[in-house]
Amino acid sequence: MFTDMVGYTALGQRNESLSLALVEGQRKLIRPILSLHNGREVKTMGDAFLVEFPSALDAVRCAYEIQRAVREANVTLPSESKIHLRIGIHSGDIVEDQGDIQGDAVNVASRIEPLAEDGGVCATRPVYESTRNKISVSFAKMGTRPLKNVDELIEVYRMVMPWDEGTIEATLESDSKRIAVLPFVSMSPDPNDEYFADGLTEELIDRLCQVKELAVISRTSVMNYKNKEKNASQIGKELRVGAIVEGSVRKAGSMIRVTAQLIDASTEEHMWSSRYDRSLQDIFAVQTDIAENVTSALKIRLLEDDMKRISRVPTKDPEAHELYIKGRSYAAETEEDMRAAIGNYEKAIRIDSRYIDAYRALAGVYEAMALHEVIPSKDACPRIREYVNKSLDLDSSSAESHLARALLFRIELDRDGEQKEVRMAVAISPSLAEARRNLALLYTKNRQFQEAHAEIEKALDLDPLSVYGMVFMGTMYLYSGNPEKALGLFQKVLAINPRNQLVIANIGLCHVRMGMLDEGVGEVKRAIELGSMHPNAMADIPYVLAQAGRMEEAREVVNSMVKFYEETGTGMTSVARGYAAIGEKDRALDLLEKAYDDRSLLLEWAAVDFNLEGLHSDLRFLAFLGKLGLPTSYARVT
Repeated sequence: MFTDMVGYTALGQRNESLSLALVEGQRKLIRPILSLHNGREVKTMGDAFLVEFPSALDAVRCAYEIQRAVREANVTLPSESKIHLRIGIHSGDIVEDQGDIQGDAVNVASRIEPLAEDGGVCATRPVYESTRNKISVSFAKMGTRPLKNVDELIEVYRMVMPWDEGTIEATLESDSKRIAVLPFVSMSPDPNDEYFADGLTEELIDRLCQVKELAVISRTSVMNYKNKEKNASQIGKELRVGAIVEGSVRKAGSMIRVTAQLIDASTEEHMWSSRYDRSLQDIFAVQTDIAENVTSALKIRLLEDDMKRISRVPTKDPEAHELYIKGRSYAAETEEDMRAAIGNYEKAIRIDSRYIDAYRALAGVYEAMALHEVIPSKDACPRIREYVNKSLDLDSSSAESHLARALLFRIELDRDGEQKEVRMAVAISPSLAEARRNLALLYTKNRQFQEAHAEIEKALDLDPLSVYGMVFMGTMYLYSGNPEKALGLFQKVLAINPRNQLVIANIGLCHVRMGMLDEGVGEVKRAIELGSMHPNAMADIPYVLAQAGRMEEAREVVNSMVKFYEETGTGMTSVARGYAAIGEKDRALDLLEKAYDDRSLLLEWAAVDFNLEGLHSDLRFLAFLGKLGLPTSYARVT
């Protein structure tokens, strides 16, 4: 890959100091992105980079992220300080020579880079063929071009950027390997069996996500189409998919009838369909058969590893499976939901002690309970450790197992270990939006906002209608110092779910950060009044009250939090956050240290937590952040 700054030579003749500053700014922007995509910086030549990658897919993803990052950075810069880049990519053999690389492949890459437009990326046919249907951005053919010192004509393609005017239709070009599984319709006589159809949808999505050549839209986006009358072509355009799986399921006693079909989203023609009349015990075989037929119809050749992943049988007991999907049907937004889910998962593993998914789900619920301080982390962490280890004894190599192992590192407050495992999950299953979101949250907590933005965008590409995705993106903007952008996203979520307490509280925080203090206090209080919030949410109240100068009220809230903590033993970290918000630093730090000993999961937010801002100049707090493996720099990120 070659990168080059447009107009750099002419700028250097006019204003040498400005041109040098732009080169330095470009390098600071590009280098972190190169490392994220396995790029090896071979050398810089003035304003240009020469970079080598292990695969064309890495190079193309990196080029897109560079141009996206440059475009975002330019928004807030004056015209003379904007960076203008073009990029060329070619795939071929190279010759190593004392740290440098040479050969025809390098020469071709350098010759096609000038063909790119300002802000654009050009690639040759080998790159296009290696990456087509594997990424969400598309390429437009530019034809064959003669290149200096290259004997043959080279076929060149340009990357179609989503933000370019007039390119929307190009990005919507049919990509049959980007698919959506719509919610299966429940035809069961008992309306209480609706959960079974939703469970089938989710598990089929999980299976198809195991096929690396497929980009599969996540459950949270497709569930928006439940009970909605829209045709395949309309859904295809909205989700930018080329193929759609839809069907129905009827459950009666121990028997099921499943119908499934694959539809071309652009023509609405059936590519494959089938009906299965089986016993409940055969549900996983049905899912595997559907997945195999879908991939076959899409002309994807399944490798041995793909077959192992999509044919996995989590349990042979239909009763255990039903209990598991009942557990998943709970939203887990309240303590009652969490405990109901735990009850179903525990019953499932009592029936089948080798049910991996149920162990992972149990660990996840206890993680949520610790995060919301429903129970102390010191009580939740042993349960998390127990269930994760049991799941890893049964499976240690899947993307889901790496996310489970990341949770072990998380409760040990090991940032590097957690990040390594999440990145492994992304590498194994690039279509797993959950892994992308986890990585984005890790970056946000570490104040690596540029990297967080890139991962959230990838997650939203896989899950474009996801409320979670929009909330995570808004959270990243909020903590990176862009409350206006965050507010826009939170308001979109609120239009979908007007009673989302977390979002309403975050809107309040946005208003406070924007100087709209009374509005902020009102929103945070309204969030609490909507229903029972977990202890950690209560700490937002003393923060916004203190910011509004209402210190007496803030102290009263903190006193009530202390009383709750003393009576229940939960909410220690939240009390520490409350003390920090009202300026009682020593009390806050004493409790934070105690929370560290208890391995409170809330501490992972310490580097971005607004409540703790008053501690930023305190040497004891900075040492505490270092102990947590968190950064101590607080520069605003645009």
